[in-house]
Amino acid sequence: MTVPEYTILAATSVVVVVLLETRVWRTGLLRRPAWWVSLGICLFFMVLVNGWLTKLSAPVVLYDDARRLLPRVPWDIPMEDYLFGFSLITLVTLLWIRAAPDEAPDDPSLTPGAASRRRRPPSSP
Repeated sequence: MTVPEYTILAATSVVVVVLLETRVWRTGLLRRPAWWVSLGICLFFMVLVNGWLTKLSAPVVLYDDARRLLPRVPWDIPMEDYLFGFSLITLVTLLWIRAAPDEAPDDPSLTPGAASRRRRPPSSP
């Protein structure tokens, strides 16, 4: 019997990223409706590309089904790909927020750099 490494790693990546956000960094990202809309847009395009790459009728990318556990939906896309997609997109966004200078991460109205742009003194003529 083989261990479904791909499933285990994908699920672990989601848990690690969510724990980093909720227990360590606490940026408030996962509470922002704009974040979920952005993630939905990213996942929409992921479905288009990944669906073409993983379709069972003519796959470009092959998966060892013994190494994965979750079903393929829709269009033969392994569910693990969605988990990794969530983790990667969320982690990169969290790192971007954390790297932004002088910003209040809990303020959803700010985007990286917005605080410094707002405090810039007006230029003299």
